[in-house]
Amino acid sequence: MNTALLQVRNLRVEFGRQAAVRDVNFDFFSAETVGLVGESGAGKSTLARALLRLLPAAHGSVEISGLDLLKSSAEGVRAQRRNLQIVFQDPLASLNPRMRVGDAIGEPLLIFEPELSAAARRRKVAEILERVGLSADMASRYPHEFSGGQCQRIGIARAAVLRPKLLVCDEAVSSLDVSIQGQIINLLLDLQQEMGMAILFISHNLAVVRHLSHRVLVMYLGRLVEVASSETLFAAPVHPYTRALLAAVPRIPPLAAVAGRPALAEGSPPAEESPLAGLMARGCAFRDRCPYALPLCASSEPPLLEIAAGRMVACHRSHETLNPLSYAE
Repeated sequence: MNTALLQVRNLRVEFGRQAAVRDVNFDFFSAETVGLVGESGAGKSTLARALLRLLPAAHGSVEISGLDLLKSSAEGVRAQRRNLQIVFQDPLASLNPRMRVGDAIGEPLLIFEPELSAAARRRKVAEILERVGLSADMASRYPHEFSGGQCQRIGIARAAVLRPKLLVCDEAVSSLDVSIQGQIINLLLDLQQEMGMAILFISHNLAVVRHLSHRVLVMYLGRLVEVASSETLFAAPVHPYTRALLAAVPRIPPLAAVAGRPALAEGSPPAEESPLAGLMARGCAFRDRCPYALPLCASSEPPLLEIAAGRMVACHRSHETLNPLSYAE
């Protein structure tokens, strides 16, 4: 993972006067899986769509192979579409109900590989259908004839048939049963290994993100507040918001707590002291919800700075928190 596939610099997305994504910077490497986490409304999906130029950006740059997608012409962006594909959250809604599955999967081939004959195109569609765990004869069916898990496999097949360099999965497993989620995740890992593509995986399921990702980006109110390897972030989160996210993960209480009020899992804050209770403030957006805030946090927004190799945090107290227990109350 030494070659930067995608370089994102100072990306900002606005809806009217409201900034949904603010000054986002990161690099994406070939064959890497990056998890993107944060609560609802943090700007995760907006960021993903802006990277693919499905939404307009106010300013910034998104470079792939030396081409800035945000400043490129429509023809230049269109030429890169085969390298940048997305799997949406709702598998059924993302498929045209009037288009047969084979036609939906074959349409990208028709657009980007027009030299293929109809027979060759059908063979490729049959191959990718079998690769995602469906049978080739399903190509003649319509989306409503499939289950949610099957529709998501079809969506993955449509995105993977061009062998993209980057696959964005926007809550791609959140609407599926747990057993089906595991199958889809294993499928994505197999396709990544086979095709060498990078994956941006957006999810609220932190266990899935931990299992799947090499690195994790933590987003809060449109900004990245922590970037670290998956192992490092889950073992020792630094930013207070990251800690709050991990502390909010449900835990099975000990057996001793079954009688009477359940005890909190070890390391979880009491509900009345939870850092997730509060409102946005000036300066650091998380300041009013943070139990470790300083007066400086109310007047100055902390920049995203590297505090250790491969680790970036946007917190005025990050220098105190390489040891996760070093915050002074």
